[in-house]
Amino acid sequence: MAQTKAATIPVTKKTPRTLAGDVLVPQDETRARALLLYEAAVRLMQEGKYEAAHTKFDQLLAENPGELADRIRMYINACLSQVTKGKTDFKSHEERYDYAISLLNTGQYEDARDELKVILAENKTADYAFYGLAVLASMTGDSHTCLEHLSEAIRLNSRNRIQARSDSDFQDMADDPRFTELLYPEV
Repeated sequence: MAQTKAATIPVTKKTPRTLAGDVLVPQDETRARALLLYEAAVRLMQEGKYEAAHTKFDQLLAENPGELADRIRMYINACLSQVTKGKTDFKSHEERYDYAISLLNTGQYEDARDELKVILAENKTADYAFYGLAVLASMTGDSHTCLEHLSEAIRLNSRNRIQARSDSDFQDMADDPRFTELLYPEV
């Protein structure tokens, strides 16, 4: 049997092709940085931090991501949709207060606090906003802040004292002698 020599064929690396032609593969370092930025932006989006994700996607798009451009644009649109979806336009402070209380009731304490502080920034004598902050502080176990806000709410409107006496949101404060003294000063 005769042995035949196998011819060695040189292997050439082919570049991917699309309908538009050859795809230019970016340098490894640039591509790695783009993928890290892309992953960080997607992670921010998954965490619900749409504004931060939008900023990262814009940065990535500006750095010429190549094959990720379509996906980035899609994510940018999704981020913008989510950011504008959460925006609310209130006609009055009372509407904002109702919204803040609904946030409070669903456990979104920081968002509720932000809304109540917006009311106070625009109207320093909004007793109901101080009352809402007192309820929030009571629910989160911050007795000192609760007493401060409730004192201010009562100072601005004495009817808040009567309301607080029967408000179940203050049940955690019932054993605090300062709370009792605030609600029943005549005793």
